[in-house]
Amino acid sequence: MAKSAEVKLAIFGRAGVGKSESTYRHQATIDDEVVSMEILDTAGQEDTIQREGHMRWGEGFVLVYDITDRGSFEDVLPLKNILDEIKKPKNVTLILVGNKADLDHSRQVSTEEGEKLASELACAFYECSACTGEGNITEVFYELCREVRRRRMVQGKTRRRSSTTHVKQAINKMLTKISS
Repeated sequence: MAKSAEVKLAIFGRAGVGKSESTYRHQATIDDEVVSMEILDTAGQEDTIQREGHMRWGEGFVLVYDITDRGSFEDVLPLKNILDEIKKPKNVTLILVGNKADLDHSRQVSTEEGEKLASELACAFYECSACTGEGNITEVFYELCREVRRRRMVQGKTRRRSSTTHVKQAINKMLTKISS
């Protein structure tokens, strides 16, 4: 029987890159595990307090820019910096997406620029079209879920190791007191 996990994902980008703020639920089997995704599309929410709340809530993030709008691309790095500040000391799990790939004739941001920024952010990069479905949007979310699960496993192992260390230290202190 497949294990089950819940993952909270948030989509951020400049207003106009998405349609309107919505929350979606989607269940899928990813690598033999049933994953329930709760996806919040912020649609460029400008309210700072609300945006920060969304950032605290999410475990994985899709940073979206419009390939036909250089300004939306330039908004990505400041968004990432805000995420880093809010989520510290944890590393932020994210994927970079260039949207509106169906409008290649109006492109202002090259694929190479997107790839370079993703490399700097140490994250996966996709170009797609939410309008036409071009670019396998589903894979964006599946890959983000995989990355969230990997991070959870690494953090879980770190925590367990840390707890074990504390227990060993406590036992050693106890044994030292007993033998004194």
